[in-house]
Amino acid sequence: MSLKRIVIFASGSGSSAENIIANFNGKTSIKVEKLYCNNQKAFVLERIKKYNINTMIFNNSDLETGKVLEDLIKVRPELIVLAGFLRKIPKAIIDEFKNKIINIHPALLPKYGGQGMFGLNVHQKVIDNKDFHSGFTIHYVNENYDEGNVIFQKKIEVKSSSAEELSKKVLAQEHKYYPTIINSLLND
Repeated sequence: MSLKRIVIFASGSGSSAENIIANFNGKTSIKVEKLYCNNQKAFVLERIKKYNINTMIFNNSDLETGKVLEDLIKVRPELIVLAGFLRKIPKAIIDEFKNKIINIHPALLPKYGGQGMFGLNVHQKVIDNKDFHSGFTIHYVNENYDEGNVIFQKKIEVKSSSAEELSKKVLAQEHKYYPTIINSLLND
């Protein structure tokens, strides 16, 4: 079995990125090759130090002008995993890595997707609309926010009136399932 390389894009605290790295650390079939981050103050950079993962810290113009794409072409990952990455992926990267970029979204798409729909914003919308269910969606990335083909969804009951509490419940499920889905995409 050949080693499959993944890279992770993250912008924030990095609990999902660390969860993925920890899950595949020491495995012989899948390796997290690199972390890409567009925020030099992101806590994810601190979280992953203990795993000795190569990192590329870039600014948003590097994403647009092709500098990040050039680096990705050198690394040649089998899968690009977005884990709390809050920028739109440029068309050039999507075209180069067709159906090899996935994202996780903290809602049951197509509900509560699109620009500005991230983090607590999503969970507050679910609470405000008195939805009975929420959850998360893993999907392929295309040119539009949260509109790529759905790979997997997990539904949970909304038993909370707090966006923070709902966020924790959804995140726990994301951590449980995201590495499993990554593994199945690479090995099926």
